[in-house]
Amino acid sequence: MTVVRSLSDALELPPPRSAIRTLGSGRRFMHYNRLAAVVLAVNTGFLVHAITTGWWADPSTLSLLVLANVTLAVLIRQQYVINLLFHVATDAPVRWPLGIRRILGKVYHFGGLHVGGTVAATLWFAFLTGVMTMRPAEVSAGLLTLTYAILALLVAMVVFALPPLRARLHNVFEVVHRFGGWTVLALFWAHALLTAAHQATFWALTAITLSIALPWLRLRRVPVRISRPSSHVALLGFDYGVTPFAGSSTTVSRNPLLEWHSFANVPTPGRNGFRLTVSRAGDWTGSLIDDSPSHLWVKGIPTAGVGNIDKLFTRVVWVATGSGIGPCLPHLLSRDTPSRLVWSTRRPRTTYGDELVEEILAVQPDAVVWDTDAKGKPDLLALAYRVYVEFDAEAIICISNKKTTWHLVEQLEMRGVPAYGAIWDS
Repeated sequence: MTVVRSLSDALELPPPRSAIRTLGSGRRFMHYNRLAAVVLAVNTGFLVHAITTGWWADPSTLSLLVLANVTLAVLIRQQYVINLLFHVATDAPVRWPLGIRRILGKVYHFGGLHVGGTVAATLWFAFLTGVMTMRPAEVSAGLLTLTYAILALLVAMVVFALPPLRARLHNVFEVVHRFGGWTVLALFWAHALLTAAHQATFWALTAITLSIALPWLRLRRVPVRISRPSSHVALLGFDYGVTPFAGSSTTVSRNPLLEWHSFANVPTPGRNGFRLTVSRAGDWTGSLIDDSPSHLWVKGIPTAGVGNIDKLFTRVVWVATGSGIGPCLPHLLSRDTPSRLVWSTRRPRTTYGDELVEEILAVQPDAVVWDTDAKGKPDLLALAYRVYVEFDAEAIICISNKKTTWHLVEQLEMRGVPAYGAIWDS
């Protein structure tokens, strides 16, 4: 284990590239937002075509546009679809040019399609509502009421998903998103039946319904072993017949109708089952650590996450802070991709236990560890760049809190370093 004693150990960072070359590195222009913009641009093209050709006021066509966007928004979040996207993107051989592989590594930004589809569907439905309102002789009061109810729910779901509200009222967002989504789906079915919708509408609604139902069909309450190396961390052990792949995550809950939390799976090569690393980061995680329940709810299947992209590169640097070591650990243990770890945390052995630390050191004897209790917070950007250069890596993957992750990814990409990290969109 390499214990870094001072910032003088870090190489001097190169300056950011020119403004034109770094234009796409800013958060506003990240791939997530670009995908959302593409969906909205395509829909704008349909709107222009509708106005120029005169079918803009046809309710059946507008309904199909609504359902097309809703189908995109729902299916792109389906766990089987997500795993397929990651499989296709990460199947590229490492002999391909790095420029192509670094773009494929952004596959986890697929949520932009969800956002674009949801916003476009809501706008099209508002347009449809306006058209139906202007035709009182052709639309019954009951159907119009149903239409306004759907619009109100769609708007509420979009509003509560806005980043400021979602961060401040996350539990409310989750309830509105789940129960509002289920209600909207039921009302869409009623709307389609009352309007004798096109056959394509029924196929789309069937696909959406199955996509939403599939994870819940795998809902189960399973036993869990919980150990607490410290009051800050709990290590959850599961062995209910599922051994997930490295780079995947599992959602767990104590109340399946109200609140779900996703954690990176830590399978151990050669063993059944898996572990989750949970740190105290709020009311839910705090109560889980303190209460140590004997069972938890799980649903769906292990789903690929950002760490899965490591297989696109010949060498990677993992940068973790605190319990971010959890998502890194399965990749370090598997050794599928040569890697080097940079881990900044408070008192690693006291907080996470000797057993976990020794497990890490067994596969990462050259890990760079910074004890924040002993030396304060490090310049992670400088440390990460130093190891990136010394290890001759092709990419850096950061697993930390939102502020740190976004800062590192943005600053590294501004300097031409392929960098990746969670975007907190699920």
